[in-house]
Amino acid sequence: MEKVSDGLYVSVAYKGTLQDGQIFDSSEGRQPLEVKMGAGQLIKGFEKELTGMALNEKKTFTLSPEEAYGPVNEDHKHTFPRNDIPAEMDPQVGQTVGLTTQDGQQIPARIIAVDEEGVTVDLNHPLAGQTLTFEIEVVGINATPTQAAGCGCGCDCSTTKSESGCDANGSGCGCH
Repeated sequence: MEKVSDGLYVSVAYKGTLQDGQIFDSSEGRQPLEVKMGAGQLIKGFEKELTGMALNEKKTFTLSPEEAYGPVNEDHKHTFPRNDIPAEMDPQVGQTVGLTTQDGQQIPARIIAVDEEGVTVDLNHPLAGQTLTFEIEVVGINATPTQAAGCGCGCDCSTTKSESGCDANGSGCGCH
């Protein structure tokens, strides 16, 4: 019986929950997550738990922040002076905005404070500092990809290399 290992493409049905039971992401109603094992497309703890599983095997596991998206890093919070914010922008707490790095890469940032002096953004992954529980089932193990690209979450995980996950709101699928 083939087991999940590096180099294979694995399809996984999954549900991710926070400690309070809130679902933060799920493959229900869409294609399963498909990734190439060992290619850096998953958070380390998720890939470690997936390795060695067999087709149709189910597992539930909990990841500490260190095994998932890491602890909250206070150095990833930045305040921009109000006069650096475009006049047409109306920043609101909770809003996700795209920032452009010096090399032109877009990164999502969540606005966490707005006042007369400035706007404070948090560049931590929205799930940083969270303990995550996953319920997974291996639904495919293949030598070649079965989906056109990505994992079914709406991003192309084969080309997206973002520390913030698959989408700007951070619901993410465990990619990156």
